Amino acid sequence: MIYQLYYWPGIQGRGEYVRLALEDAGARYIDVARLPENDGGGVAAMERLMNGASVERPPFAPPFLKAGRQLIGQTANILLYLGGRLDLAPRDAAGRLWTHQLQLTIADFLVEIHDCHHPLGVGLYYEQQKPASKSRSDEFRDNRLSKFLDYFEGVLQRNPAAGPGMVGERITYADLSMAQVIAGLRYAFPQASRKALRACPRLRELHDEVFARPRIRDYLASDRRLPFNNDDIFRHYPELDG
Repeated sequence: MIYQLYYWPGIQGRGEYVRLALEDAGARYIDVARLPENDGGGVAAMERLMNGASVERPPFAPPFLKAGRQLIGQTANILLYLGGRLDLAPRDAAGRLWTHQLQLTIADFLVEIHDCHHPLGVGLYYEQQKPASKSRSDEFRDNRLSKFLDYFEGVLQRNPAAGPGMVGERITYADLSMAQVIAGLRYAFPQASRKALRACPRLRELHDEVFARPRIRDYLASDRRLPFNNDDIFRHYPELDG
């Protein structure tokens, strides 16, 4: 099967968590919105699926994945679907549910990271909400950042299988996503994340383990991997780094 991934071109965003799973598994996929319009791609193709009256179960927003006749939205939901198919999730029901729970917690973490630079509204520019962003970022750095990182560090330490990741004996899609979060934090909050990660050696090891995986390493070196930038979830504004 050739999967079709729909996400905004020009940013990693929430689509990157799906890309990492597809790339790590060596799955065949098309990043549809990055194709030229005359090749059946582009943003217009994505918007047709979101807004088309012929779609019985339309996604609210990207990312979404077309897998055969299925159209699956929401990052965590896509990864729940792909996990077993790409051998990136446990085979038992309890393990799959736990991996999904971790992915949902990562999604909560991403909301708080995003809200550091857009605390008042996504329709406003950062420059229109800088005082609120400063207050929100102070709270995030002082309290929320370490709360989330300490939680995931503890999950790694308590994995009964003593594997390299958070669940079972092998790396799962939740581990790929966690490594991406750490990379993004190091871009957006280099000082704050350096300080917070000192107390999280297992998370630092997980980041290095994931990005050293052969297919992920090849992906990072390719033009398929977009760079972090200030139109994305992770944005580097030095004034928000403390």
